[in-house]
Amino acid sequence: MEVGTMVVLAILAVAVVWTIVIYNNLVTVKHNVSKAWSNIDVLLKQRHDELPKLVETCKQYKQFEQETLQRITEARAQVQAARVKHDIPALGQAETMLRAGLGNILATVEAYPELKTAETFQHLLSRITGLENAIADRREFYNDSVNINNVRIEQFPDVVVARLLGFGEFDLLQFASAEKRDVDVRKLFAS
Repeated sequence: MEVGTMVVLAILAVAVVWTIVIYNNLVTVKHNVSKAWSNIDVLLKQRHDELPKLVETCKQYKQFEQETLQRITEARAQVQAARVKHDIPALGQAETMLRAGLGNILATVEAYPELKTAETFQHLLSRITGLENAIADRREFYNDSVNINNVRIEQFPDVVVARLLGFGEFDLLQFASAEKRDVDVRKLFAS
């Protein structure tokens, strides 16, 4: 075999190995985004299941503001729809509405001392607070994974393989500016 042919074959072999390594790294990054989304999805589903219990507990107090309960029910439905569709921008908007609705419920509860001290309500409050904290943690992990993916598919030489093989960007899960800070719902009930 001729030296020129051997050099061309060696260059070709290096290019193929290089492409395979980059491809495998991009696949890993893409699947990390999916895994991070799955972690959020599980928590959103758990919270989705807890919210009707909270609403029903509040409804037991006849005077409780029905408009507040209606808003949280509607926001819950919007979160669920966005979650099922994997519509990240819509999920961020729906989450903002839901968190505002939860804040309204918790503020309204102040006028109902019996509800505020009810064991069922306290249990649900604790459960939802824990889920909110876990969602915030998982959202950070998801956004980190998305950022890593989005940077990798724009960096050279990965961009070449990403474009050739159809790797795309993912949307960050963003809430309204006011919602970016931690919410401590326990403070709402401090005497």
